[in-house]
Amino acid sequence: MKAHSSKSSSTRIPAATRKASIIQSAAAIFSEKGFNGTKTREIAAQAGVSEALIFKHFPSKEDLYAAILAEKSPVPGLLEQIKILAEQRKDEEVFTTIAETIVGGAPDQNLMRLILFSALESHELSDMFFQSHICHFYDVLASYIEQRIEDGAFQPVEPMVASRAFMGMLIYHRLLTVLFRAPLTQGTEEIVCTFVRVFMNGLLTEPGQAQKKKTQTRRSKRSKKAPTV
Repeated sequence: MKAHSSKSSSTRIPAATRKASIIQSAAAIFSEKGFNGTKTREIAAQAGVSEALIFKHFPSKEDLYAAILAEKSPVPGLLEQIKILAEQRKDEEVFTTIAETIVGGAPDQNLMRLILFSALESHELSDMFFQSHICHFYDVLASYIEQRIEDGAFQPVEPMVASRAFMGMLIYHRLLTVLFRAPLTQGTEEIVCTFVRVFMNGLLTEPGQAQKKKTQTRRSKRSKKAPTV
């Protein structure tokens, strides 16, 4: 009787899964050694693939680095959420959503270390990430704060400085937690609530003043547009 040919014990791994594995392994090593200190053979060994396969998916280390930033950055998804809330003028929800994302673990440890490494190495990919992700995020947040100032809901502050103030609290919290291993005893919800309350209390106008400030803003705009003679 003819024996059946046995199937190989190893199942063929889909290309997308291998690619994801390479990105995950590369992120871990880049975060430990930086861009310049990482060798593709190390990434290959970590991912369990050949160097040739890495270069098939990513022609250069720069391409691999960029893929890590694009996949792991929390900015695109976060922007989608806050834009919807901003259109509805849900102030507390806007800042709470941002705080929940950062305090809740984004960016993750590997991405945070990777970004800091690339910045310290003055690598061009650090500037690329800053311009396309960080700057864009701050522009959106500052624009929202500016709009709410015009609506009379927020105190007249410098929008970009206010944006940096809020994000500064959150990012510094992540640095203390991840890099210096100094977590707080409070839960995520309480930490988020504290950050948002501290920030919002400094922005919100006093009761009864919102309409007054909104009227003053409109008058100021009209006076600026008035032609000089």
